[in-house]
This record gives sequence, C-alpha cells and structure tokens, in this order.
Amino acid sequence: MLKNSYLGKTAAGEEKMTLNRLVVTHNEMMGKSLEPGTMKNYKSTAIYLRNYMNLKYDAGDIYLKDLTYQFITGFEWYIRNNPLKEGDPCTTNGTMKHLERLKKMVTWAYKNEWIDKDPFIAYKLRFKRHEMEFLDKDELARIEGRELENPMLRRVRDLFIFSCYTGLAYIDLIMLKPANIMAGADGMQWISTSRKKTEIPVNVPLLRPALVILEKFRAAEDGARWETLFPRVSNQEMNRSLKLIGEICEIKKRLTFHLARHTFATTITLLNGVPIETISKLPGHTKLATTMVYAHVMQSKISMDMSMLQRKLDLHE
Repeated sequence: MLKNSYLGKTAAGEEKMTLNRLVVTHNEMMGKSLEPGTMKNYKSTAIYLRNYMNLKYDAGDIYLKDLTYQFITGFEWYIRNNPLKEGDPCTTNGTMKHLERLKKMVTWAYKNEWIDKDPFIAYKLRFKRHEMEFLDKDELARIEGRELENPMLRRVRDLFIFSCYTGLAYIDLIMLKPANIMAGADGMQWISTSRKKTEIPVNVPLLRPALVILEKFRAAEDGARWETLFPRVSNQEMNRSLKLIGEICEIKKRLTFHLARHTFATTITLLNGVPIETISKLPGHTKLATTMVYAHVMQSKISMDMSMLQRKLDLHE
C-alpha cells in the first residue's frame, strides 16, 4: 500500500489521475469534436499549466485529489504575471478564459469519477463586461455608399454589409450554400441554417439590402465556381480589409467582422422596434441574457420606448 501510494497507484495497481494526464487525455478525446480554434486555446491553457506546475512542484505535476482553491488562485496569479509572449500580458478576461477551460476539464474529471470533490466550488470566474460596439445608422450608410476601387475591399465590404442585415457570424456566412436559401410562406426569402459554433438553428428573413448583395454574387461571372453562395475569404484577410475600409470611410471604431453581428442586433433590429425576444432568436443565441447585453447600451432605444409610453399616457388623459 505504501509503495502504491508513493507511486501514485491505487490498490489495484492503476495509476491515479494527475492534472497533466487529465489535460492530455481531455485534449486527445475532445480534439475530434471541438473546433480547431477552440483546441488551440486549450493548448495555450495547457502550456500555462505546465509552466506553473514546473515552477511550483518538483515533479512538475499534481494529483487531481490534491487540487485546491489555493492552487486555482495561485494559477490565476501566475497567468496574470507570466505572459506566454513577452510584453503581452493576459487581460482579465483572457485570464478568466484560461481558468474557465481548466474548470471545464476538472468538471469533466469529476463526472468521470477521477476526482472526489470539485475544487472550483468556492471559486468564482470574474469576467469584465465590455460595452458592445456597433455601427450607428450614419456609419453604416458611409460604408454602404462608399466607392471602393480595390476588388477585394469591395468583396469584403459586401460580405460585411450582408452580415449587418442578417446577423450571421463569419463562419456561418462563408459556409452558406444555395440550399440554405428558402422561400417562406410570407413570400420573403429566408436563410435557414445552424450556427457552426453551437449548432443552434438559425432562420433569418432576407431584408432588401441583404437580398441585393446576394443577387449580386449570384450574378457574378465566377460565381459558378463556388460551392457556397459567397467566395471564401479568410478571417484574417476579412479583418485586415475591414481595417482599411474603416480608415477610408473615416470610422473611428475598430472594424471587425463580428461588429456586423452587433450592428444587426442594435441598429438594424433593436432601434427599429424589434422586440428583444425576437432578436434573440435571429442570431441564434442560446440564452435571452446573451441578447440583453445589447439592450443596456441603447440609451436611444430607452428614449424611444419612453416616448412611446408618454404618447400612450397622453391618449388616456
């Protein structure tokens, strides 16, 4: 028994689960089901864990049964003060993301009965909420109406505007196929797909500006070569081009493709009176609380709602 305990084995001779072994096992088993970008993040967390344990423990590892609240808070301090890239420290949210991934792996171990207690039970992830940026009506009009000589910039601008009027994320838009466009009972053309990230069904009616862009790509001479509705443009090229478009259109906000999704949820829908419950369904959010992030930044929306209330009250006087 003493020998097994010293070697980290059970009475039956099986090795006890260590944290390093858990990380390797998790990444090997989940690597086939998680997206490459997600796995890249898990590997970054694994590097932080390995560096932290090499510094803290002679063996460079720890048994899961020995994981404590103290280990977790120590790991948080380590991430904040030891960036993987010199001069590029982890932000609060970046640090919390690493802790969140560790928590998911530990919870996975708990469900597999590799650990008897959850060391995260007293630890609270503390994300810093940021104000959601979006394009207002004037900024959107500036981008839509700007003449662009560069073909790539024109292509990226059209894809960005299409997202502004549909709320589709980059990967969901790029993967759209002709079969995803359907005629609705209301006579409108609809996008019927599911989010790549969550597999949640997404059904969005095509507003006229989006339909015009779609027809433009359908009529393109090289459109027949594409298996998808739109040509493939890498996410890096997309955001690089959007940065140039922002400078050309004199927009001070940092243009990214994800900004289009926020613009759809605010300027296109919320500010035009679409109920928050409907907006939640259109982008494929899993929780209403996710969509509510947009509502608290909209002072103009509050003003519109209160003006409408005042008009109703005036009618009853």
